[in-house]
Amino acid sequence: METGHRMENGIGNQTILRNEMHLTFDAVSVNEAFARIAVAAFVTPLNPTIEEISDIKTAVSEAVTNAIIHGYDAEYESENPLEEKQQIYLHCLIEEDVLQVEVKDTGKGIENIEQAMEPLFTTKPEMDRSGMGFAFMEAFMDDLEVISTPGMGTTVQMKKKLGITSWIRQEE
Repeated sequence: METGHRMENGIGNQTILRNEMHLTFDAVSVNEAFARIAVAAFVTPLNPTIEEISDIKTAVSEAVTNAIIHGYDAEYESENPLEEKQQIYLHCLIEEDVLQVEVKDTGKGIENIEQAMEPLFTTKPEMDRSGMGFAFMEAFMDDLEVISTPGMGTTVQMKKKLGITSWIRQEE
């Protein structure tokens, strides 16, 4: 199988076997909308349903918002132009009909991942945070993994199978 991507062009016939995207952007709240729209646009060649697009956008929005608010403490923004900017790293991979999304920050990390993933748990109640971010990611995507090291940052990895064929392939 080829590496990279292969596209078959024809009227209404576009097949992507593998495609990849990397984005890096400042950890500021206005970039949350940019991230979810970028991922939605990236996945459009797979002809997702409106519901699938909505699920993906919601999950990406939650992951990016968590990185900004909790990873970097969004209330802090340096006035020093020489100080290293806080960044969000977004990686998307399409392999056949599966979208993989990775959202990474190099912020303060999560002390207790299991507790952080509990519905309604929040470390920012004063900011009216609902504590449902990970619950939404888990509900709207097919697979969710959270990897975090205190003081080093957090990586959220999500997968979503698009279309109506089975997640588990049958042997022929």
